[in-house]
Amino acid sequence: MTHLYLIRHGDFTFGLKDGRYQDLGLTPLGVAQAERLRDRLAATSEIPADVLIASTLPRARQTAEILAPALHLPVVLDAEVEEWRNEDGSLSPDEFMKRVMATPADQMPFFRWVPGCENWLEFSIRASSALHRIVQEHEGKCIVIVCHGGIIEVSLFLFFGLSGAPLQRLNLDHGYTSITHWQNVAPPPGFLSDWQLERYNDRQHLSEAT
Repeated sequence: MTHLYLIRHGDFTFGLKDGRYQDLGLTPLGVAQAERLRDRLAATSEIPADVLIASTLPRARQTAEILAPALHLPVVLDAEVEEWRNEDGSLSPDEFMKRVMATPADQMPFFRWVPGCENWLEFSIRASSALHRIVQEHEGKCIVIVCHGGIIEVSLFLFFGLSGAPLQRLNLDHGYTSITHWQNVAPPPGFLSDWQLERYNDRQHLSEAT
C-alpha cells in the first residue's frame, strides 16, 4: 500500500528583498510550529517514512530540514511541488490583490496576473503531474512531501476525481504544519486503484500553541 503524507510548511514571511517581493522563510512562530511537529513525530513514530521530499521554496525547505531528524531521512528537493507560480515578485501584495479582485470570476482559472507566470489550470496540471510521478516512483512506500496549501488543494481535486477548471475554490483552511494523509488501497480484481483520504488538516501538535 502506498501512503502519501502532505505536510504544509510553517508560518512564514513574504517581503521585499533585492528589489523583489519573495519568500523570506519561516518566522519564529513557523520554526516553533515545525519543531512541535518534529517532536510529535519523534515521540510517536506515526509516519514510517521511506522518502522525504520538499518544495524548493524557503518556507517548505526549512520546515523539511527541521522535520528530517525525526524521520531519519535526507531532504530531497523537488521544484514541481512548489506553490502556484502566479507572480514573479515584481508586484507588492497589495498590487497583486488589486489585479486579482479586478478579474471576472469566470476568467480566474485562465488569467495570468503577471505575464509568464502560471494560471490556475496550468498550476493544477503541474501539481497533479508531480504528485502522480512521485507516487509512481515510490509505489508501495510511505512518502512525505513538505509543500504548500495549493498542492494539498490540488490533491483533493486529483484523488477525488474532480475538475479544477471552474476555480470554485473550497473554503479550506490548510493549517501551518498540518498533516494530510492519503492511502492507496489495493482494489478488488477488475477495479481501478483507489485513493482514500485517511485524515486532513491534522494539527494536533499545535493544540496547546499560543
